[in-house]
Amino acid sequence: MSKLAGKVAVVTGASKGIGAAIAKALAAEGASVVVNYASSKAGADAVVDAIVAAGGKAVAVKGDVSKAAEAQGLVDAAVKQFGRLDVLVNNSGVYEFAPLEAITEEHYHKQFNVNVLGLLLTTQAAAKHMGEGGSVINVGSLVTRLVPPGSAVYTATKGAVDAITGVLAQELGARKIRVNALNPGMVETEGTHAAGFIGSEFNDHAVAQTPLGRIGQPGDIASIAVFLASSDSYWLSGERFYAGGGMR
Repeated sequence: MSKLAGKVAVVTGASKGIGAAIAKALAAEGASVVVNYASSKAGADAVVDAIVAAGGKAVAVKGDVSKAAEAQGLVDAAVKQFGRLDVLVNNSGVYEFAPLEAITEEHYHKQFNVNVLGLLLTTQAAAKHMGEGGSVINVGSLVTRLVPPGSAVYTATKGAVDAITGVLAQELGARKIRVNALNPGMVETEGTHAAGFIGSEFNDHAVAQTPLGRIGQPGDIASIAVFLASSDSYWLSGERFYAGGGMR
């Protein structure tokens, strides 16, 4: 039997990369999935089409998670479309690297608004509809361990994700809602290609520091998300799962 049969999941930032892979993986295990996107309707529609073609259920819903009304609208759409909500994957995120002297208010707020405020607003909306056994998965980053130069603001946002995960696990535990952080290392996505990481010296350094000898693929992260969404992880909450092939 599929691990997530009868469940409903919302995946934010799911039009590409890790989010798209997670949405497809959850659907493959029987979940009905809301594929959220902020700007790429074509990408979200392609994810939905792939899920439906494989026999699953999904719908694309536009929404900027950093705006309370849109975060609420995303959750409302899930409940209206599928009747319930069991799993929330807070995957929406942006990153910009800059040295200390180049940090600006815009640089700071752009990342904190999506990576931190967006996570809080979406979880706030989702928790109202989750029954016992609900699972919130916050996608953080291995960057909080690696602390690379030029990443002060981005690393700070992901440190906040780790901290918030622990706090919300405490707050929502009485309702049997589990909250965990899934922190990938470097993953080959459209974003890392566009940023010039793939094939760069940074890429080579990451591979050299990874015991399993490669950078991650979206599917590597998606399979862990399925585990955290399912009852297989029913005794885990407030935990951080580092998914970087052993990179330290």
